[in-house]
Amino acid sequence: QVQLVESGGGLVQAGGSLRLSCAASGRTSSVNTMGWFRQAPGKEREFVAAISRSGGSTVYANSVKGRFTISRDNAKNTVYLQMNSLKPEDTALYYCAATVESYSSISYHRRDIYDYWGQGTQVTVSS
Repeated sequence: QVQLVESGGGLVQAGGSLRLSCAASGRTSSVNTMGWFRQAPGKEREFVAAISRSGGSTVYANSVKGRFTISRDNAKNTVYLQMNSLKPEDTALYYCAATVESYSSISYHRRDIYDYWGQGTQVTVSS
């Protein structure tokens, strides 16, 4: 089993920045791709970004491309999401997720490939 715990959320003004962290514990040797998803009230959970085990492959949703950066530190079993130029429409509960299997990056946006999920951290962007 793998446990994922997100942190770093909060309230920020539009144009500001936040950095989210997701720490993995348990059988971390089994963790492969890691990703971030978000869910706003009344909306479906949507893909934000994902990164391969080596960090060599990253994928972003079009809505965050150029503003958000995903990275990981395997020595610390942690994945990060640096969020810049935040907009009110970025307001959501942000979830970290991890896969056990290795997938092509064309699949990173799919919720069904992720085996483990965190509880989420709230990001609120005021206008």
